[in-house]
This record gives sequence, structure tokens and C-alpha cells, in this order.
Amino acid sequence: MEQLELADVTIRWISVSDMANNVYLITANASGQQVLIDAADDADAIADLIAAGSGRPLTAVLTTHRHWDHVRALAEVAGEGVTAYAGAADAEAIEAETGAVIDVPVNHAEVLDFDGFSLEAIALRGHTPGSIAFLLRDSSGREVLFSGDSLFPGGPGKTWSEADFASLMDDLGDRVFARLDDAVTVLPGHGEGTTLGAERPHLAQWRERGW
Repeated sequence: MEQLELADVTIRWISVSDMANNVYLITANASGQQVLIDAADDADAIADLIAAGSGRPLTAVLTTHRHWDHVRALAEVAGEGVTAYAGAADAEAIEAETGAVIDVPVNHAEVLDFDGFSLEAIALRGHTPGSIAFLLRDSSGREVLFSGDSLFPGGPGKTWSEADFASLMDDLGDRVFARLDDAVTVLPGHGEGTTLGAERPHLAQWRERGW
């Protein structure tokens, strides 16, 4: 388990399954409210992650996108009393894949308010139609972007057509790099994190290579 302590929240995460999916738990330091990002797999490991937080039951589970490796434990985790959020354009596919109900379809620029922190939804269309990154702004000045599979160290997420790639790069350029600082921490759906500053110099290279 890895951990990042900020003024308002503590972020804990684990990697699950042979796909090395990251599962993130955000715990409000003052209220103890807990929100999960991507119930990817291994509900028992996720339960242990939640227990390592404040001790309060989970309030919400947010899904960054519809791909099967990010939702395998969703139906089990998003039980009674847990609100399920996902990008509006991916919600129907997630429900069909998992049998879980998406209670709140999320659109670009919506702000999700919790007790002690909030998350801004940033739609990054291309990896899937409804891919959503979630931006946390901490009162310490730190910002953390949970990027799903839309942004990794070294490039954007996988796309399946030139149009999808152009869409994702345009959204990353306009909605992430053009408006957020280099110091923003990026926590992706797989693997290690990065910062926007580390990735910004390579945007033109990504466009030129096409992936």
C-alpha cells in the first residue's frame, strides 16, 4: 500500500490483478469520509484498503472509464449506502458489464462535493467516450489528478483510431496542460505516478508519433 498525506485528505492506493490496476482511496482527514476511485478487482483487498483508512464505511466509488479491468469489483464494492459515479457516456456500458447501477452520471466540469474535499470531473474523450479524470485541490496548494487510463508517464492512454487519438490529445492539451500547473501530481490507472511538469515537454512528440 502506498500513501500520500495532504492537508485535507490522505490518499492510499494498492495495485490489484495481473493488469496491475491502481485502486485509490481518498480519506478526508477531518470528517473521515472515504471515496474510492476504480473498484478494479479483488474486493477483499479493496476492503482491506478501506479499513486502513478512517474506519468509516465507504461513501462513494468513482469509475474513471468503462474498461472491464477497472470495474470487476464494482458490483461488490458499490453496495447499499455507496453512491456510484462514472462518466455519463460510459455509464450504460459499465452497468451492462458489471450489473452495478451508476447512480450519478458525471459530465465534464462538474464538481463532486464530499465532506472535507471536492473533485472536479475532467472529461478526456478518446480512451473511451466517457473517460473522466478527477482533480483534487488541497488547501495546502497541492493538486492531484487521478487520470485513469488517459494519461501516463510517457504519453496518453491507448486509443483505437486517429480520431480518438486526436480527441484525447486535444482534451489533454485544452483541459489539463493549458490550465493546470507543472506541480500537479498525476496518479494513473496503472503503474507509477508522474507530474504535469515531467510530461509537458513531450506533448508535441506524442502528437507526432501518434500514440
